[in-house]
Amino acid sequence: MYRKKFIPPLLKKPPTAPTADDSTSEPPQKRVKLETQSNSQKSADSDSGRSSQGSNGVRRVLPGSRIIAGPGSRFNPPTIIRKPLVPVTNPPVVTEKEGPKLAPENGEGRYYFNVLWRKFQARKHKTWDGDGVLAIVNGSATLQDVNGRDIGSGRVSKIPAEGDIISLGGKEVEIDSVLPKSDFMAGKPFLKSKANQVDTEPTIAPAEIYAKNTFKPPLLSGTTVTKINPQKPVARFDPNAEGALVMKRPDISSKSKIVVDVVVDPIISRHLRPHQREGVAFLYETVMGMRPYEGRGAILADEMGLGKTLQTIALLWTLLKQNPIHNQGPVVKKAMIVCPVSLINNWRREFKKWLGNERIHVFVADGKSNVRDFTHGPVYNVMIVGYERLRNIQDKLKQCQVDIIIADEGHRLKTAENKSAQAIRSLATPRRVVLSGTPLQNDLREFFVMADFVNPGILENYSTFKKQFENPIVKSQQPEASKADKDLGNARKASLTELMNKFVLRRTAKILTKYLPPKTDVVLFCRPTKQQLELYQAIINTTVAKRQMGSMDTALQLITLLKKVCNSTSLLKPKGKDDDEAKLSNSILEEAKVAGSALVSNNSSGKLKVLEKLLVALKETTKEKVVLVSNYTSTLDILEKMLNSRGFHHLRLDGKTPANKRQDLVDKFNRVNSDVAFAFLLSSKSGGAGLNLIGASRLFLFDSDWNPATDLQAMARVHRDGQKSHVYIYRMITTGCIDEKIYQRQITKQGLADSVMDQKSGGSNFTSAELKDLFRLDTDTACNTHDLLGCECGETGELPGEDIENEEEDEKDEPIQMTGWTRASVVDMDKQEEAYRKATSKARQRMKALLEFSHINPDKITHGALCDTSSKRSTEEDEEEDDIKQEEQEDEEPLPIVEDEILRKVLDGNPKAISFIFTKNSI
Repeated sequence: MYRKKFIPPLLKKPPTAPTADDSTSEPPQKRVKLETQSNSQKSADSDSGRSSQGSNGVRRVLPGSRIIAGPGSRFNPPTIIRKPLVPVTNPPVVTEKEGPKLAPENGEGRYYFNVLWRKFQARKHKTWDGDGVLAIVNGSATLQDVNGRDIGSGRVSKIPAEGDIISLGGKEVEIDSVLPKSDFMAGKPFLKSKANQVDTEPTIAPAEIYAKNTFKPPLLSGTTVTKINPQKPVARFDPNAEGALVMKRPDISSKSKIVVDVVVDPIISRHLRPHQREGVAFLYETVMGMRPYEGRGAILADEMGLGKTLQTIALLWTLLKQNPIHNQGPVVKKAMIVCPVSLINNWRREFKKWLGNERIHVFVADGKSNVRDFTHGPVYNVMIVGYERLRNIQDKLKQCQVDIIIADEGHRLKTAENKSAQAIRSLATPRRVVLSGTPLQNDLREFFVMADFVNPGILENYSTFKKQFENPIVKSQQPEASKADKDLGNARKASLTELMNKFVLRRTAKILTKYLPPKTDVVLFCRPTKQQLELYQAIINTTVAKRQMGSMDTALQLITLLKKVCNSTSLLKPKGKDDDEAKLSNSILEEAKVAGSALVSNNSSGKLKVLEKLLVALKETTKEKVVLVSNYTSTLDILEKMLNSRGFHHLRLDGKTPANKRQDLVDKFNRVNSDVAFAFLLSSKSGGAGLNLIGASRLFLFDSDWNPATDLQAMARVHRDGQKSHVYIYRMITTGCIDEKIYQRQITKQGLADSVMDQKSGGSNFTSAELKDLFRLDTDTACNTHDLLGCECGETGELPGEDIENEEEDEKDEPIQMTGWTRASVVDMDKQEEAYRKATSKARQRMKALLEFSHINPDKITHGALCDTSSKRSTEEDEEEDDIKQEEQEDEEPLPIVEDEILRKVLDGNPKAISFIFTKNSI
């Protein structure tokens, strides 16, 4: 470029003091005029080379020259010597119109990028159509989709940078990342192999070819990223803002890494309750490896209704967008949520509710979707898949790196041989989170499998765990355990609990007291009908049934048969099936000489009669809706016939309900009134977990499952966020039959779970001999469970005494040995009374769960006297005050023994239908 010769600035005349001659003259000129050179001066200047003269005769002063003027002349200032100026070469200026030229890569001028593309859209919230690859060769750009098909081409004037959006071939293209030339030439972006999915980093210096990244405007305010100074790292969200949820900082010793605060997006954190904020922080620390144990897995074991889904969404959104190490990508790029098929739509709705469709794209792996859409490209960051579907697509998921896996209702992974657990392990994902309201259901082995699943090797192998933890803990829970066994078991339990608390977070529903309406749990022991008793007794007396009792493998078939008798005798109708259960049922009925006519009546069930009367009372006196839960679809058929006979409108969800219609049924039931849908028939195996049936205020669990977690999950469907009415949960049990034995077994398992998970004092509530006595029919008891409890509460509704003496036991004490007949003269009655008192005290100590209930025997309450007016008044006042209070109480309403008005109405009309009641008021 041509440059003119540098001309130094002119010098100004310094100010001089005015003289007398100048007082009347004009003021001096502001600009100093240069004198006209004489001929002699011109020659001198030319000889010295220090000055030059222009065409107008004015002398130009060059750098380093000295100007000398004569005295007294206004144009001749004193001598001024100036230091020469240093010449500077200015770089050429590049205008914005020209832009940086294409810088060739290795002299070839070829560049490749992973991009997102879409057709031009006019709507406000735009979406991307798919992933693609952009190739730029000597300024000519070609756009291809993930299948290698050309979908656009054009010319570009400069190399785009990450985040730039350009127009090409009628489409908008956003640059996602640089694709190495070697990967493009090998066709790796278009292949499915995992080996082809490598991290792509720029191989060209950004300073040489990239223009300055332009700031991409956010779609919503919640995704706004503050412009930061590259010299000073700034958090994505303000950690000092009011209510900000700031995660724990990692301990980084490397000077090359700069730590920045990780702050949960305010769009979610402002909705989190205190216990949920604690849960998000706990999960973040565990998956980031900040907890003092080896592993990056966690178990969120909150009880139902505490918001495990919301806590998980907050965690994933934080990990997908932030990293505690400055200038690095997000911690998680791909996340997967595995859940029962009935909860897939619920998870999708929760993501939309809290984040919207604009912030995150959720991929649902159903039968119609292509898993390749998730494994290739960054369009989808989260995938929701069912346990059954996961087993079929596990090979396809290996084509990409899944950074974190969330297993909802993770108690399904309770066995090491579980195919879903094996599928997840095959993905080699280090970060795993299990969500389960009931992590310990049957035994400690299941808990070991879950702990080893999230943190492999944390509890060594199972043989070591069983010997060092499981056996001592279980043995200490038995009533016949010695003091040494109890001390060892308590010590091992404390050690296991300390380790477990590092990666397991457990909170109970008690913290929801101020968020949810009150709840009343009612256990109804219903007397069996005469027909049920006769059929039950005939079945257990058959030789076929007695052979079944001898083996646990064959006893399950007999147990299923007896459970059907408890639900309804019509379930035993002969079937033409050829399976083992049908053959057993037909052979037993044939031997018992049970006529087919005896099985026709659908109303030959004590539980069914009580349920029908309760539903009729609810329908006639209230506008409430109900949920009816059963473990068997055949039982749901019986309940549906009963509802139809009464003209009660209802909805039904079981295993035959299509997965894509289940959430619609739930939404409809919650929305309409009782005239449109009075009841909701629910299969506990198909929809007993995760669903929110807050449209109903009463739930009836018609039959029980061996696994207490199944029943607990089902009973929690109505007492959840959004519920506004007082909730009543009814568990229906047939007195003296297999129903009651199963309930007792549930208490045993729940006692073990409470002991380990909730650190409660409890355990195995019944001896092994009592648990084996499953098939005995008790016809002379109002409640066998209350008899085993040894409670002396009076059975009139008052809470049992909870002050149990903790007596020190001698290590030499042994259980009472029954040796046969003993003469009355040698029996020590005092010793036997003392042994009975200790045994009763131990039983009550072990069964604190049932001591929280009020025990009511309707036979001990006179008809119409279900309200008490005397027993709950103070008795420590003198006679005069008692007389005054008695007069005042005459006008007061009586205190109800049974607070549920609907249940009182049924008891008044049919006092013999219900033999015993356990009731408890909670949150």
